Amino acid sequence: MVGYLNGSYLPREQIAISPDDRGFLFSDGLYEVIRSYDGTLFQAQAHLDRLNYGAQALRLNTVDFRYLIDVAQELIQRNHLNQGDATVYLQVTRGIAPRTHRFPCPETPLTIYATASSFSPKNAAFEDGISVILFPDQRWARCDIKTVSLIANVLAHQQARDYGASEAIFVRDGVALEGTHSNFFGVFKGTVVTAPKTNYILGGITRQVVLDLCKDLSIPFQERPILEPELQHAEELMVIGTITEITPIVTIDNEKVGSGRPGTITRRLHKAFREFVTSTKKTGAP
Repeated sequence: MVGYLNGSYLPREQIAISPDDRGFLFSDGLYEVIRSYDGTLFQAQAHLDRLNYGAQALRLNTVDFRYLIDVAQELIQRNHLNQGDATVYLQVTRGIAPRTHRFPCPETPLTIYATASSFSPKNAAFEDGISVILFPDQRWARCDIKTVSLIANVLAHQQARDYGASEAIFVRDGVALEGTHSNFFGVFKGTVVTAPKTNYILGGITRQVVLDLCKDLSIPFQERPILEPELQHAEELMVIGTITEITPIVTIDNEKVGSGRPGTITRRLHKAFREFVTSTKKTGAP
């Protein structure tokens, strides 16, 4: 497999990161994961816009990474991933510098790493749904920045796995916000509801696609807080993301959601999403 590091394409086994890299020492960096369908990057421009947003928030010395779309596409080609599903991982850190909390000098080169790999969707999850748990949100207050500091997400996700569930949904001050690596949607009285974009959730790329699909399909939707007590009255629940796409939730904390089967609106949105992916592949839109 071929990866990318600081301008060079190399066999992945030859890629090495300095132990003095601030991404290693402080989690001082950002990342993105872009889905590829049959060689076509999905919503790549939106992913790079979010990376640029994070770079501005972290005050990196470079805040425009649009050129990484070409890097991502090159990795797809070099790794022979033009057929089937794949993902491209991008990571940017503040670079190599002496360990100190203050920023290094502005001229310090960033560390830019990327890799691509094949991906096998879990089709059974789309058909049968998944189980999730609720978990107290112990993350920092800038969840809108996609940083590599994910230990709170890791611990919550492992707790879900320990309980035999597929995902954990963060709850902060009585509000169900998002999953450890997904956005969270519910259907209440026929209306699709998801948390509004604030500093407490990540502005998901697929999240926005789904909201746009709701408009196209004339499905009522609201961006508002989902209170924890409301969950017992949800007709449908789902997680949304680059990897999960639109995955129905059938139990939450071992309690059945709605009928206990993927709901009508979830299935409708998933069908429309797959059609949108197909149209994107035909046009080659980034």
